[in-house]
Amino acid sequence: MIKKKPRNAVRRRKKARVRKHVFGSAERPRLAVFRSNAQIYAQIIDDSKGATLVSASSLDAEVKEQLTHGGGNIEAAKIVGKAVAKKALDNGIENVVFDRAGYLYAGRVAALAEGAREAGLKF
Repeated sequence: MIKKKPRNAVRRRKKARVRKHVFGSAERPRLAVFRSNAQIYAQIIDDSKGATLVSASSLDAEVKEQLTHGGGNIEAAKIVGKAVAKKALDNGIENVVFDRAGYLYAGRVAALAEGAREAGLKF
């Protein structure tokens, strides 16, 4: 009998393969994305220090007031992308490496990246 692996287990394996090559430094930190069914989160991480420099999510107060529906849609992802980019630019971060964490570059993940680019982040 063929047993299908859970989708999240497959995503975690993809994430591990990508993380071998994607590394955030002080000059170019990593923009990491996590999406759940209800929310979306983004962090800018300096892997050499192991520190999160900036974060934003659909649960943040300034993002939540801009949302018309919940945090699990494309509109929310775009707003979170703009929010994380604004915080990053305020901290002097202009260039990042995009880490999609094993998710397909489509839908909410692509919208978050597009929002961050529109707000001024380069990747």
